[in-house]
Amino acid sequence: MKLCTQCIVDESVPGANLDADDTCAYCRLHARMELQYPNDERGEAILERMIAKVRRAGKGRKYDCVIGLSGGRDSTYTLYRAVRHWNLRPLAVHFNDGFGNPMAGENMQKTVDKLGVDLSYYTSDWRESKDLKLAFLKASTPDLEEGTDIGIAAALYGASAKNGVKYIVIGQSFRTEGISPLPWNYLDGHYLQAVHKRFGSVKLRPWQASDPGFNLRARHLAYYSLCRGIRTITPLYYTDYVRMEVDEILKRELDWEYPGAHYFDDLYQSLMSYVYRTKFGIERRRFNYSALVRSGQMSREHALDSLSEPYALEDEKVIGLCIKRLGITREEFDSYMQLPPKTFKDYPSDYTLIRMLRPVIYGLSSVGILPKVTYEKYFHCG
Repeated sequence: MKLCTQCIVDESVPGANLDADDTCAYCRLHARMELQYPNDERGEAILERMIAKVRRAGKGRKYDCVIGLSGGRDSTYTLYRAVRHWNLRPLAVHFNDGFGNPMAGENMQKTVDKLGVDLSYYTSDWRESKDLKLAFLKASTPDLEEGTDIGIAAALYGASAKNGVKYIVIGQSFRTEGISPLPWNYLDGHYLQAVHKRFGSVKLRPWQASDPGFNLRARHLAYYSLCRGIRTITPLYYTDYVRMEVDEILKRELDWEYPGAHYFDDLYQSLMSYVYRTKFGIERRRFNYSALVRSGQMSREHALDSLSEPYALEDEKVIGLCIKRLGITREEFDSYMQLPPKTFKDYPSDYTLIRMLRPVIYGLSSVGILPKVTYEKYFHCG
């Protein structure tokens, strides 16, 4: 397969679309976003205005924003910056689906204690969480953590509605993570419900504004954004975010410990990585390392060399633990691995509607009603 000359994306990555110079579409997207979201003096000015809006909206309230916290690097640093640099009064929110890494849990507790921040837990019904994970294994698509991803987003909106907060701060940086291809990670509440209806066996609890559970369809987003006026911001887009430097800051200031691999704040990621690689031929490191290469935080040669090494995230003991927590045998798991691979397009979803509403989604993501990454994700990433 052809390989991008700028990063390590090859034609196995959906939407790579190498041009005449063998530069991939993700490098071209990165270049556009660098101009749109500067992280120099111009970005600092934009960020100052953004934070000022958050403070004004939260005046007279206990919290002025909600920040998701997993115990990993990105969310921990975002919370640290919010308190120590931006003088915000955040409520930290953690969504627990039963697969959290104990080390990440310790990181979270140390972080909120040292920063003096309240932490709100949204704990899913274990039966629902397990049933959703099994449903997506049976559906045979790469969206193995659809339930958790939707659950996290719903919890952030629910916590905002419950506490009268107008801003959700998202700790994500396209410079270090990139934007994953749509066929690898498609988020859609309708899709989740369709797969669960076909393969699930446990009834999902109904939506409530302050406790949405696993319900986050277009009508729920409309309620939160239009009726409750909740907005999302991505401050790390305007921040000079360098992973190695951030690790040192977090260790020194918060006694934070690296979980051992990116995404390893969630143990289920170990099983997911194994399924991606062996069933779908997805090498997620190729995509993640490419983002670091583009931002100058990893050399292209080192990224290529690293692909030949075993992925620390794929721990056989953790994979076995995840299978056991799902309540199935290794033989049952292996039978799901033998099912023909599919994608979200094989199931009902709102994808056709999303395509029809492209101009609307562009406008909503431009003004922060939807996360800024939403438009790029659904229309420029495979």
